[in-house]
Amino acid sequence: LVIPRFFGKIEIFGQENIPLHDPVIVAPTHRSRWDAVIVPYAVGRLVSGRDLRFMVSANEVKGIQGWIIRRMGGFPVDTDRPQLNTVRHSIELLKSNQEMLVIFPEGGIFNDYQIHPLKRGVASIALQAETDKSERRVKILPVGIRYSQPYPTWGTDVRVDIGASLTVEQYQSESLRQSSQRLTAALQKSLEELYES
Repeated sequence: LVIPRFFGKIEIFGQENIPLHDPVIVAPTHRSRWDAVIVPYAVGRLVSGRDLRFMVSANEVKGIQGWIIRRMGGFPVDTDRPQLNTVRHSIELLKSNQEMLVIFPEGGIFNDYQIHPLKRGVASIALQAETDKSERRVKILPVGIRYSQPYPTWGTDVRVDIGASLTVEQYQSESLRQSSQRLTAALQKSLEELYES
């Protein structure tokens, strides 16, 4: 109800790329706090049939804002020192295959129109979840979000580009570090290509 009334034109491309039956990490760019509403609008239950769970920086999950974030499916992570139980919780979410996990790979909000260097947390969690030898392969879904102005206000246009998912299994090698670097580089390239479209 809120989104169509607050924003101007909303364009979403690539919804056919959303995996409907595999464990998925949604990896969007992060340009505004509005992203937490735009991402579910573009890839959430009404589109994919699954709810989203957001990994959110612990300093954001405080007070009234924290209460709202938790009710919207967010859970906190210490981005400087991620706790083992947070990583385990993320992996269990993926294994359950009931919900999709959302992690902003740039690690923070950037009010510009370029892709910033990605943190390796997305790749690390995806690779650890992939070690579970189920029939369904873990996927990472790149999502590019752009607003017509750096700080969205009423009437701002939004464009969401959903890229082809990355199959994590294809980036596994003998070294977890090497696998993580390769997968992170592939995700970076995918997001950059979305921003060039």
